[in-house]
Amino acid sequence: MIDTRESLLLRLRDRQDRDAWEQFIEIYRPFLIRLARARGFQEADAHDLVQEVFLIVSKKVHEFVPDPEHGKFRAWLGTIARNAMIHFLTRRKYKPTAPIQSLSEQLEEFADPMGYSSEISAMFDLEYRRELFQLAGKRVQLQVHANTWKAFQRSAVEGIDPEVIGNELGMSPGAVLVAKCRVIAKLRNEVKRLEDRPTNESSHANSE
Repeated sequence: MIDTRESLLLRLRDRQDRDAWEQFIEIYRPFLIRLARARGFQEADAHDLVQEVFLIVSKKVHEFVPDPEHGKFRAWLGTIARNAMIHFLTRRKYKPTAPIQSLSEQLEEFADPMGYSSEISAMFDLEYRRELFQLAGKRVQLQVHANTWKAFQRSAVEGIDPEVIGNELGMSPGAVLVAKCRVIAKLRNEVKRLEDRPTNESSHANSE
């Protein structure tokens, strides 16, 4: 299961480590905003909330100790997000511009910490994988030739027959399959790099 690497967490304890924080925010910010929006927060409030979550993480990350029996990092972050949402909803200055639910209805959704934690954990697993692969895809696309990326997209994502793709891009069906395999390999390496795992293949390989 994909999880934030312990080495990245250790780096987050250093507030001056900009690379670690930029990587962390790049991966988690989109999901946390979607999570807040799904809970009824307005767009501007969702962005403010996420800033608060990151501030709390910066203050508390040194307290986090990886322990399989007490949940992984994303469960810990989910708890911080939950508490931040409750605080945001109950403080005086929070006034929804177009509320979908009443305050009591919104707070009721947070009443079951165990159920919430289970739901958030599952959402984190799904959303984190999606964000990680989207981010890896953006980086890999810059590393390969345009036709290589198109061949991958058309074959692996859209499921188009390699012969059809070859006719479109001026490639043989075999070259399309090779391009697909090369991009998949690079995606795997980029995901590993984003997870802060050592890899034998440089993520800055020359364009194919």
